[in-house]
Amino acid sequence: MMADNKNLMLAIIISVVILLVYQVFFEMPRREAEIARQQRIEQQRQQQQATPQTGEQAPGMELGDAPPVAGSPTAPATPLRRPGDTPRLGVDVSGVVGGGAQPGAQREVALNRSERVRIVSPRVEGSIALIGARIDDLFLKDYRETIDPDSPAVELFRPGGTARPYYAEFGWLAEKGVKAPNRTTVWTADRLRLEPDKPVLLRWDNGEGLIFEQRISLDENFMFSIEQRVRNIGAESFTIAPYGLISRTGIPPDILNFYILHEGLLGVVNDTLQEIDYDDLIESGVQKFETEGGWLGITDKYWLAALIPDQKASVQASFNSGKAGALDKFQSDFLMAGVAVPGGATVAVTNRLFAGAKQVPLLDRYEQELGVPRFDLAVDFGWFYFLTKPLFYALIWLQQYLGNFGLAILALTVGIKLVFFPLANKSYRAMSKMKAMQPKMQQMKERYGEDRQRMNQELMALYKKEGVNPAAGCLPMLVQIPVFFALYKVLFVTLEMRHAPFYGWIRDLSAKDPLGILTAFGFAPWDVPAILDVVNIGIWPLIMGATMYLQQKLNPQPTDPIQAKIFLFMPFVFTFILAPFPAGLVIYWAWNNVLSMAQQWVIMKRMGTV
Repeated sequence: MMADNKNLMLAIIISVVILLVYQVFFEMPRREAEIARQQRIEQQRQQQQATPQTGEQAPGMELGDAPPVAGSPTAPATPLRRPGDTPRLGVDVSGVVGGGAQPGAQREVALNRSERVRIVSPRVEGSIALIGARIDDLFLKDYRETIDPDSPAVELFRPGGTARPYYAEFGWLAEKGVKAPNRTTVWTADRLRLEPDKPVLLRWDNGEGLIFEQRISLDENFMFSIEQRVRNIGAESFTIAPYGLISRTGIPPDILNFYILHEGLLGVVNDTLQEIDYDDLIESGVQKFETEGGWLGITDKYWLAALIPDQKASVQASFNSGKAGALDKFQSDFLMAGVAVPGGATVAVTNRLFAGAKQVPLLDRYEQELGVPRFDLAVDFGWFYFLTKPLFYALIWLQQYLGNFGLAILALTVGIKLVFFPLANKSYRAMSKMKAMQPKMQQMKERYGEDRQRMNQELMALYKKEGVNPAAGCLPMLVQIPVFFALYKVLFVTLEMRHAPFYGWIRDLSAKDPLGILTAFGFAPWDVPAILDVVNIGIWPLIMGATMYLQQKLNPQPTDPIQAKIFLFMPFVFTFILAPFPAGLVIYWAWNNVLSMAQQWVIMKRMGTV
């Protein structure tokens, strides 16, 4: 009886651990993220209704006499600071345009504050402000906000003058006494349309012998190249230092705050990945790094804005945070070493900006062609990177042939089963032998009663005689756990799964099954409160739970009736746990159970145990 009690306690402990892990890492973060999202939306609404518009703050401040050697180049709306100064962040405009103005109206008013160079390409559209030379207006043409093809394109950058500006800027810090361009500088452009293979040259003459130029080009995807040139037409030598920055006001309202997903500031400096959450940066204020090459920026779940300095140059990189009125403000930036510009000479450096969707093949291509180190780490592949990325490419390859990511998931599951086929066969044979031994085990239990020591001795002798390893049946599940989490990562974080349809009611494999019990599986639709989501189980989770239950019935049942009931209860627990997971993952798990049952049934049939 003691051994049965131990087994019962073990089963209970495992069940409790599973539920706690689910609550801590999945359910609680999801609920907290939803509450935080609603709070941020309400805060933004109050900002829009209550805050009047003001102008930009003072323009750039000059560097000291020494060349730049440390620190962040600039704060988004305060004067440029000398290296080593305490970072200060201000506000582009202390509020937004007009109380109660609509977001679209805000954007239009903000865009009209400056003459602009229009961005026209196959994958992005927007504009560059000639005041300040900011890339601050950008939409991703291939991606929509919802699964409705007529919904608005995804907005990446947003200009100053709106509630939450988000932009990139390139410029120079100059030694004391030298007039350098700043955020109020009005640039001239040789053309007002930026297209792939048709760059735009921005130019500004400081009237004191220095001509500043930015030659901006864009490829067919999301990579901007900015060649920063300074021509000295005078006789005196000057020192200048190029910089680049990405500034974002406000934590995104739709941030998920999931433990398994990083959203915030990130980069690869000195070949090491740095991931800094918004909240952590607010507490630390500034983080600085010295690096040669690398990249840094700000990431959302699917979208990325990243600065890529000259990979052969040493730079001072930093992540900053501060306040913009009631909102927090964040900045990724780099500052290059100061260089002398002798009279009659020209100095130039080319830096880059990635602003777009985190497509893994595209990131890999940039890594190879441009030498951007570990650029694929912009996608949060997680601890199981060695599994996650190969699984991702396997899914992409299968999707190209099958034309549907859902079918690719099913095909990949078959492939995984084939890989583990020898191990699974061995385990299922052991389980079949265990099931065949159950009558003998029951007889031993009745014969030896409370003599647990004798019972265990006879049981071990029986195992040895029959050549059975009691733990062998657990191996298939244990081996699949890393694969399960790796595939979960793929479906959760990779852009290619976003809005990918399956068949029937599954129109987005990266989202949960939309048809739940509380809506009568779509026949009685209504807005289910978030608190009831845990019981609003969809069709595919129910299918998955049913397959897990049937598979449990094929397995050898514990001799203790209470323990047997607990194990049979586990499929119901997992049904609730997996209900809010992406539909693609639930489909994978259900299909995997069906294949496992088929394989197990064939083996048991051959051994005469069914």
